[in-house]
Amino acid sequence: MMATTAHTTSDPAAGKGLRTGALSMTTSLILSVASAAPAYSLAATLAFIVAYVGFQAPVIVLLAFVPILFVSFGYAALNRRDPDCGTIFTWAGRVLGPRAGFMAGWAVITSFVLVMASLAQVAGQYVFLLCGADGIGSDPSSPWVLLVGLGWMALMTAVCLRGIEVAAAVQRALLVLEFVMLVVFSAVALVRVWTGNAPAGARQPGLSWMNPFEISSPSAFVSGLVLMLFIYWGWETAVTVNEETTDRHRTPGRAAVWSTIVLLTLYLLATVATLAFAGTGTTGIGLGNPDNFGDVFSAIGQAVFGAGAVGTLLWHLLVLMVLSSAAASTETTVLTLGRTLLAMGRQGAVPRPFARIHPRYASPHVATLAIGVSGALCYIVMNVLADGLVIGDAVSSCGLMIAFYYGLTGLTAAWAHRDRWRHGAADLWLRIALPAVGGVVLLAAGLWSLVNDWDPANSSTSFTLPFPPHWHIGGVFLIGAGTLAAGWLLMLGYARLAPGYFRGGPRRAQVASHPEASDRA
Repeated sequence: MMATTAHTTSDPAAGKGLRTGALSMTTSLILSVASAAPAYSLAATLAFIVAYVGFQAPVIVLLAFVPILFVSFGYAALNRRDPDCGTIFTWAGRVLGPRAGFMAGWAVITSFVLVMASLAQVAGQYVFLLCGADGIGSDPSSPWVLLVGLGWMALMTAVCLRGIEVAAAVQRALLVLEFVMLVVFSAVALVRVWTGNAPAGARQPGLSWMNPFEISSPSAFVSGLVLMLFIYWGWETAVTVNEETTDRHRTPGRAAVWSTIVLLTLYLLATVATLAFAGTGTTGIGLGNPDNFGDVFSAIGQAVFGAGAVGTLLWHLLVLMVLSSAAASTETTVLTLGRTLLAMGRQGAVPRPFARIHPRYASPHVATLAIGVSGALCYIVMNVLADGLVIGDAVSSCGLMIAFYYGLTGLTAAWAHRDRWRHGAADLWLRIALPAVGGVVLLAAGLWSLVNDWDPANSSTSFTLPFPPHWHIGGVFLIGAGTLAAGWLLMLGYARLAPGYFRGGPRRAQVASHPEASDRA
């Protein structure tokens, strides 16, 4: 009887009101892969990576995977120890202190809210492209694109409000289309290259593409690597819904690790196929053509599939693939942040109403609505500023926040398990050494990008100080550094208004009182 009571009171999901045991390993894996939005991420970023590293893009895909995999080991280890939907907010708060936890939670929330504007914009554009209204679809700042994008955002927020099962069912349908079309596109492109039916500029894949020493400069290498890290972003969603997963100590971590491997396979296939078919030329469908930078697939899709009836159908499905990818990632963004805010509200790091759970759908409805509204307002404001160019800079600035909270997760895992190195090689490498290495690499990448983003040449927008020394600062730096600075000021102010969470003692003691959690199952 005593053991049963202890288990019940320590069940975090039961205490929060979430629906326990609703997600299987397969569903958790789907959520993680869909959250990374493979089709959208490749369409929007691959050409920029190629601009830096050329035909060495495949090796960048592989090398960027390494620190991501190492940090995923840290997520899995921390989840075994303490399965909480607040993830790094909760873990850093309990292991490193409440201020580290708050800033980690702030970085998670702001990075996802900022990218929601881009996701909604892409979804809005592709609706019009799919319907043949290319004039509207090619104008990202169009008020019609804005209206449809807001509609998609509202729809995905409503799906998340209906509970985890409905959200997971929608994700399964969206990911099937995305996965199948990426594989079909890659297969057709490679077959056409190998049979000599590709356009001028195509090149057959070679082992030299996997040689990082052929990249022109260290700066180009790091720039390409940082961009590729952004493409992997989102795989940790399985851990965010850990309290609603079967075997919450093990399944979410396994799903997160496996999702990084699935993404690596998909990205390598699509990158090699796209690069081989389109080449790096600066005209036509070449990936070096600036007109193709923002949308690789729509630029070369018709060339890959041809102009016949079947080709036209496949091209429209390719457009639908990017649309569904953006929609799926929007949904998982709202899903993830709703649970992050729930954990923050329950622990008192933000106002308590964010911890409320809908009595019927078992979803954090207040937090979910707050995220949907925040994303919509952010999209509207950024769409007006500088003809929408701010959205691109906001997405680029997310790299700093991603590097910060991924890196912090790796270091938190290593510090939390620092006494377990004597327990065996698995504990030493998977819970301490590799997460620490991944964390340091990602933090270093974030610092490098911060320095690089100061240069206005690396941004679409810029700002000049109206007083001496009249610095001319890139918009990416201003948004990234300004967002983290705003979070620090907000933390200081809220610590005065509601100091309970920031005292931090009970939360660290909670983990210490359950040392067996790290060895469960």
